[in-house]
Amino acid sequence: MTFGFQQVSEFAVISSCRSCGSDELTPVIDLGKVPLADGLVASLAEVDHESFYPLTVVFCGRCSLVQIRETVPPHELYGSDYPYYSSFSDHLVDHSRSNVEDLLDRYNLDEQSLVVELASNDGYLLQWFTKHGVPVLGIDPAEGPAQTAIERGIPTICEFFGPDLADRLVDEGRMADVVIGNNVLAHVPDQNVFVDAIARLLSPTGVVVMEFPYVRDLVEHCEFDTIYHEHHCYFSVTSVRELFARNGLKLVRVEHLEIHGGSLRVHFRRQGAPEESVVGYLEEERRLGVTHAGYYSDFAVRVAAIKQDLLQLLDDLLEKGARVAGYAAAAKGAIMLNYCGIGPERLEYVVDRNVHKHGKYMPGVHIPIEDPKRLLEDVPDYLLLLAWNFKDEIVAQQAAYAAAGGRFIVPVPEPAVLAERDT
Repeated sequence: MTFGFQQVSEFAVISSCRSCGSDELTPVIDLGKVPLADGLVASLAEVDHESFYPLTVVFCGRCSLVQIRETVPPHELYGSDYPYYSSFSDHLVDHSRSNVEDLLDRYNLDEQSLVVELASNDGYLLQWFTKHGVPVLGIDPAEGPAQTAIERGIPTICEFFGPDLADRLVDEGRMADVVIGNNVLAHVPDQNVFVDAIARLLSPTGVVVMEFPYVRDLVEHCEFDTIYHEHHCYFSVTSVRELFARNGLKLVRVEHLEIHGGSLRVHFRRQGAPEESVVGYLEEERRLGVTHAGYYSDFAVRVAAIKQDLLQLLDDLLEKGARVAGYAAAAKGAIMLNYCGIGPERLEYVVDRNVHKHGKYMPGVHIPIEDPKRLLEDVPDYLLLLAWNFKDEIVAQQAAYAAAGGRFIVPVPEPAVLAERDT
């Protein structure tokens, strides 16, 4: 998904928390210098112009927010050639449909309501509201996905969201009954400006519904490839509750989701008592130590072990004469490959369903990206699932490849070849 803020004009490194402003920042992990995760290389002639940035994670001792130190300007992250189109994932589209059906029932939405989605991408979610006659508005600064949404009949503003746009919409009489932000909150460098803008846009009785990867799942399952420059923050219930409360919105509901390796869906209102789910998650995070730096102390060591084990697994297979390809030219795949140092000498090519990525190269490591049809043309022995969070969907899609003798490798939470019964 896409977001950032226009006022960030050049690369910067923070010295205080993005949420509460504290300077109590404890290092968690240093992933080294890596390219932008969605910065696909159009041709090998462009390699010399590729940008690499440090990628370091810290923990705030005051509000418990996990965050990266680095801020890359949004025009570098979300240009006109931004390659992420949500609709290429069947699982994500179906997940969104289910989400919409729940919101329609839970909040009694109808043709008099207005649903605004921030980082609406290609309309993959809002389309389900329109099918029920509920008015919608998408906001997304990435030109390609935004234009695709417009062509699908989804009203979309192609801009970065902030206070000015929120005030303009309110002045036009377009206050939101529901503000949705799926996998966007983490993409914002200035958290308080963003949440304040949401509060301005929200109607007095409206609700804000946000989804994002849960930092507890990230740490416990060693999902380090979720960390990249588009993701400035990694939230717990504790940290997100404090951020929104600071801007006048109360956390009233928490749901845990399996998508993306473990995510949260959180609901905020201007008024209202929290459900038991909120109390339960806050208590559990305190009990487990999620609100203290010690919880994150061995994360870097466990991540380094995944790197070592994955390289060993691949090298053992290659020594036996096996051929290995990758599946999904995803942002998390770019981080996995660059952090582990996996290039064309280990991975012949990467396939992806997204036609906008074909013919390009993975950033940093320059592995070519091709159409999944190639898997049945030359049947590599193994397929490294770079989008392991969609493992079941990918395995189902590639049943013919498996039937031809292909095997799947999952790198997280520990590198392993899937047993044949799992395919």
